[in-house]
Amino acid sequence: MTFLADAMQFVLGYIVPFLLVLTLLVFVHEMGHYLVGRWSGIRIVAFAVGFGPEIFGFTDRHGTRWKFCAIPLGGYVKFFGDEDAASIPDYARLEKFSAEDRDRTFLGAKLWKRAATVAAGPIANFILAIAIFAVLFSIYGKSVADPIVAEVKVDSAAQKAGVLPGDLLVSIDGNAVTTFDDVRRYVSIRPETPITIRVERKDAFLDLPMVPQRTEITDQFGNKMELGIIGIVTNQEAGNFRLQTFGPIEAVGQGAVESWHIVTGTFNYLANLVTGRMKADQLGGPIRVAQASGQMATLGIAAVLQLAAVLSVSIGLLNLMPVPVLDGGHLMFYAVEAVRGKPVGPGAQDIAFRIGFAMVLMLMVFATWNDISMLIG
Repeated sequence: MTFLADAMQFVLGYIVPFLLVLTLLVFVHEMGHYLVGRWSGIRIVAFAVGFGPEIFGFTDRHGTRWKFCAIPLGGYVKFFGDEDAASIPDYARLEKFSAEDRDRTFLGAKLWKRAATVAAGPIANFILAIAIFAVLFSIYGKSVADPIVAEVKVDSAAQKAGVLPGDLLVSIDGNAVTTFDDVRRYVSIRPETPITIRVERKDAFLDLPMVPQRTEITDQFGNKMELGIIGIVTNQEAGNFRLQTFGPIEAVGQGAVESWHIVTGTFNYLANLVTGRMKADQLGGPIRVAQASGQMATLGIAAVLQLAAVLSVSIGLLNLMPVPVLDGGHLMFYAVEAVRGKPVGPGAQDIAFRIGFAMVLMLMVFATWNDISMLIG
């Protein structure tokens, strides 16, 4: 009975939240492709959530088959005339269509229609993230604290640079900071990277250079990660904590800002990865996402939605990478086509797609290995 109870708890606590979040993100991504494709006059053959054999579905009046499949780990929109799920073009097959049918195929559509349809998937993910953040900010507001130092840790980068309790942090590397979270966000992704913090002290401004220390921290769930830390602390008295509320329009703007922070944070992490300042073990796969989904579920629906928003931005960014088989790879080929005035040859595209598929597969294997190492470590 204990085994069955543990198994049920694992399924309900981790697998179900993971699948709900993943299904939402996949559905929105593919709906972006679907809506713009339909608007562009391209016929959609199938809209699938999941892969593999169909479990159930229906065909609408436009001839599109909407279906849920047996393997709930992704999804796709299949356009009329597509050769396969990766949309590798088959120009010989295209010539066999009538002129009317050719215009309704994805490959036969005008270049801008194809580009808009492909880009719509990642854009839909960004819109979803902004919408989720906007709803959360509208309902719950946002807790903020002024960037006032309450405590400076001994032997920290801030102490060595001369930061004192009571200092007001004004800017970092010329970038204005208005909340303590701005400081944390900027510093955390720059371990061992020289920065200069401007502080206001008794009506005087001081520029204090320092280097954030690489520090391993453990969150409330026991997950470990390495971040840049300068060793300053705020508190209720010093930091002037307050709840910032937003109207609907302001909440949307704040949602866009929050999404942009995720974008810039991702690129900074990748840059630090290349330069060796950050470790690649922070790259996670489906196991880590499932674990995070379960952990957030214990904190309530707001935490799950926040995780969904972060993942939605990440999926949008990943799909825009210029790697064949991803949306960004298709857009790269369309850019070349726009310059050349004709598509890249099918042979070159086929080779590129095979290389792209191998790259994505290696990334998935590496991320999954990181997940397993994290679990057994």
